[in-house]
Amino acid sequence: MPSRTVVWRCRLALPPGAAGIIGRSTGHGTHIRAGSCRSLGLWSNAVVFVRVWEYEVPGDRAAAFTTAYAADGAWGELFGRAAGFLGTELYRDAVRVDRFLTIDRWRNEEDWQSFLHAFGAAYESLDAQLEGLAAAERSLFEGSS
Repeated sequence: MPSRTVVWRCRLALPPGAAGIIGRSTGHGTHIRAGSCRSLGLWSNAVVFVRVWEYEVPGDRAAAFTTAYAADGAWGELFGRAAGFLGTELYRDAVRVDRFLTIDRWRNEEDWQSFLHAFGAAYESLDAQLEGLAAAERSLFEGSS
């Protein structure tokens, strides 16, 4: 059976003015050229623990969702209090603008589990506080990459 490849055509949900740092801005979002990410961040061949979530967000809630789920948003701030958190990324589908993708990176699964143990109450509280921003959400991947 041939393998299936899933292709995401996404744009980054960036704060105003950040587009010039990594790509080109058009009237329809920020686009990154293939290969241009090589100069961004730290590179490693080490395995990391990754959690990927997909969200459907109605247009009238997109700004609030982007604020909460961006790297410097409420989730990033909470995750950043724990050891082993490497960062989060927020993407917005370039075709279906109501669809978002988050990628949370942890040094390993043990660090993720330790975070849940230490910050479980804060996690549940924030999740309840942000309930309703997304009309639907689903986990796409959780594991080592």
